[in-house]
Amino acid sequence: MTTPVPRAFVASMLPALRQAAAVARALEGRVVNSPKEREATPSKAALTMADTAAQETLLVTVWERFPFVSLEAEEDTPTVHRFPIHGEARVVIDPIDGTLHSYLEGRGPYAIMVGLVVANRIEAALVALPREGLFFDATRGNGARVTRVGGVPRFVRVPAPEAGRRILVSHELPDAAKQKLHARGYEVVHGAGGAIAVAPLVPGVCAGLRIARGHKGISSRGRIGALIAAEAGALVRCESGKEFPSELDGSARALLVASHRDDMDALEEALAAAGVAS
Repeated sequence: MTTPVPRAFVASMLPALRQAAAVARALEGRVVNSPKEREATPSKAALTMADTAAQETLLVTVWERFPFVSLEAEEDTPTVHRFPIHGEARVVIDPIDGTLHSYLEGRGPYAIMVGLVVANRIEAALVALPREGLFFDATRGNGARVTRVGGVPRFVRVPAPEAGRRILVSHELPDAAKQKLHARGYEVVHGAGGAIAVAPLVPGVCAGLRIARGHKGISSRGRIGALIAAEAGALVRCESGKEFPSELDGSARALLVASHRDDMDALEEALAAAGVAS
């Protein structure tokens, strides 16, 4: 067994991420929902041909370059079964995050996510927002980058205060929380979890707030973008107000990501209004 070098992993996967985004964009409006069985909610059950096509596009590169890793993939596609059950490193993939509300219904940005997990921490992360034409990546301790369609990667940092007053929130966020944000002068926009995690890096957006459904907390897929936001200088917190845990088994019911302290204060007020301890 062996472990991919995080920077080499990003270099290999960024072209594949862009291809997967192109596949998803090409199929927008042309695919239908074919729900998976035995899922607890309609959003969890949502599945389209775009999900499986985008995932296989990513897995071609993973298999060619890193066949020794284990895999945590959202969909059950043919290439998934080639990978070993155990490995020194694990690749986590969500081919279309937000299939139901964001992709099919067009309510806010959806995301494509790839993460490299080593020793129970995400060490490399890639997140695409296909509609916005934005591709983010980061490796731990080396900063975050953004690539635009047709462009080359460049380092990215959170913008100056007042660069935007929009906040991305999960579709299930309680109305009381949204009202708190409105009262402080923010525009509330829904988005998929992967988009929320990198929200402060999206033009015109200053923060993101997500509360996990159920008791398991934010999933490993939901934590991929948090590394990118942190490496870009954003404030990244959980419901306790502490720094979002870097270990995947660290408890986190909520993900709060903000450009600046005032924006984080607003998120914490909204979280309290939603009945989640802060």
